[in-house]
Amino acid sequence: MMEKVIALYKRELKRTFRSKFMWLTILIQPLMWLVFFGSSFSGAPAQFLESFFHTKDYIAFILPGELSISMVTVGMFSSMSFVQDKRFGYLRRVLVTPTRKSAIFLAKVMGGMTRGLLQIPVMLLASLALGVTFNLSVVALIEWIIGMIFLGIGFSSLYSIITINSSDWQAPGVISNLINFPLMFSSTALFPRAFFPSWLKIISDGNPITYAAEVGRDALVYGDPPTIDYMLFLVIFGVVFLIIGTIVADRYLKAE
Repeated sequence: MMEKVIALYKRELKRTFRSKFMWLTILIQPLMWLVFFGSSFSGAPAQFLESFFHTKDYIAFILPGELSISMVTVGMFSSMSFVQDKRFGYLRRVLVTPTRKSAIFLAKVMGGMTRGLLQIPVMLLASLALGVTFNLSVVALIEWIIGMIFLGIGFSSLYSIITINSSDWQAPGVISNLINFPLMFSSTALFPRAFFPSWLKIISDGNPITYAAEVGRDALVYGDPPTIDYMLFLVIFGVVFLIIGTIVADRYLKAE
């Protein structure tokens, strides 16, 4: 089965690297967030930033959060890839071969996760160009990257599960808007938890983006030791949805 997964995964990578529009979405969109939204607090007093954001640079604060949001957003491409393969008949050709449906699902999920990881080095270099100074914790950095991998796996699985029976081009985009915005603004990706009302704090505490953003800040901004509980949360999140997705794919995935 792994041979089939690897072969299908390579196809996903080739599609990513050959599509200039995919690169525009993967790279330009988060850079625009970083430059425009990140500059929105550039005039804020340093004391205010240090009190609430624990850093003098809002771009440094937003960077791990924006990368976490981007990892969620690119998960949508997993479900879009399913829809595209159905509409062009590729999925039908694969399903007539001795390839398990779960292998197709795993390849799509790994492809979506990889697209998210491609953003990390680009965004880090862009932040350095914007004058961000990092206070690195190497151990926490490794933990954060592992956490981001499982965050991408979890959301790529979730998107694929929701749209696995759909061949509607609009479905992934609609689902993305329904999921992304509530998750983004109920997390600490853009603003600290201290700003939230009590009910939003409760939602934030169960939001995977919050955990990924906080681990990223420990690794890049604060230089704090890794928070194992946060990484475990992300690992469990990714594994649970991956398992659910493989079961759903084996039972319900079909070419339309």
